Amino acid sequence: MKNKLAIFIIIIHSVFLKAQTEVKVNTLFLPVGVVNAASEQKLTKHITVQEELFISPWKSVSGRHLQIYMATLEGRYYFTESMKKWYVGAYFSVANFNLQKWNYWNDMVVLDENDQPEILADGSTRVTSRYQKGYSFIFGISGGYHFIINQKLGLDIFAGIGSSQGLYKGYFKDNNQRYDQPHGWNKSGEIIPTRGGLMLTYKL
Repeated sequence: MKNKLAIFIIIIHSVFLKAQTEVKVNTLFLPVGVVNAASEQKLTKHITVQEELFISPWKSVSGRHLQIYMATLEGRYYFTESMKKWYVGAYFSVANFNLQKWNYWNDMVVLDENDQPEILADGSTRVTSRYQKGYSFIFGISGGYHFIINQKLGLDIFAGIGSSQGLYKGYFKDNNQRYDQPHGWNKSGEIIPTRGGLMLTYKL
């Protein structure tokens, strides 16, 4: 899946290689070892297209799984001129994840096949953390402002919210066994913020 995301970015970038291009990196995520890089190409006076890659390589942060590999394709409309000042956009993202969803951050009592708490040999109730592995498909809208520093450098502050549709399997953290049905995929859908940050931009 990771290789497919990289190939997707390369193909899209090559299509617009001859257009006016900016490369970007998200300055908010770099200090914590998360890579969020992008390339934006001018299509018309007001319209651009951006390819974006988000990589969170961490198998564990404070005991929680946090691996995310996500590719995004976004179309933007600038009200003044491409790559200057205010803009709105629409985007599609596909992600592969191994993480602990926010609603599973607290340890939970493990239930047996009869939906009763599992009792250990010492008489205590089994409690464990849970995590999820799967894929997500996101459709969303975005907005932001592109600052010009000089002829080459700029800043792109942005945010996006979308409908995230996920397919995943759930596991116990202590033994990596399924806590949900042993076969098949779980499905989830929610509207959440999925993008945001402050990109340092460089015009090629």
